[in-house]
Amino acid sequence: MKKIQIIVDAVLAAAVVALFVLYFVAKPGCCKKSAEVGSVAEVKEGNLPIAYLNVDSLLQGYVFAQEAQEKLMSKQEDARLKLNTKARTLQNEMADFQRKYENNAFLSQERAQNEYQRLQNKQQELEELEQKLTNDILLENQNLNMQLADSLTAFLAEYNADGRFQVILSNQGKDNVLMAADGMDITADVIAGMNARCGK
Repeated sequence: MKKIQIIVDAVLAAAVVALFVLYFVAKPGCCKKSAEVGSVAEVKEGNLPIAYLNVDSLLQGYVFAQEAQEKLMSKQEDARLKLNTKARTLQNEMADFQRKYENNAFLSQERAQNEYQRLQNKQQELEELEQKLTNDILLENQNLNMQLADSLTAFLAEYNADGRFQVILSNQGKDNVLMAADGMDITADVIAGMNARCGK
């Protein structure tokens, strides 16, 4: 998600720069070319070539994102189950060791020390496994976000090949687009188009 947020911030910054430029180009006397004056009139009429899409809705409606998220959640659940099972086994072994030690059940101090060391090694292995599984899931999540961003970028380039939009913003909740005219939200079109490309 952080990757998507960076992309959102970059697009928003580009939009602000574009609006800044449009504002100064629109001032009377700043431009002398008739083509530029015509574009200024369009800006004054409110026909900015801007659209936006809702990222939350896109992630909920894009089948590839749903399936990838489901796989990631399944992997997280499997990892949690594996860790909990191993942790419970280790906890039982440690409790058993504690009982034996308190009841002088070990035939020698060396045997007790060896068993203690074995349990310490097992605990270390469990911590390493937890770190590895966590890193694997983080890496997979990062790769998923990169795939989604690449897929969205490629689709938007195709979707806007005719150049009808100068800027396409992304919105989460009401973070970036507080109000927009009807027809500027292209989320449904983007979801339908991206799902069609995946054959869904």
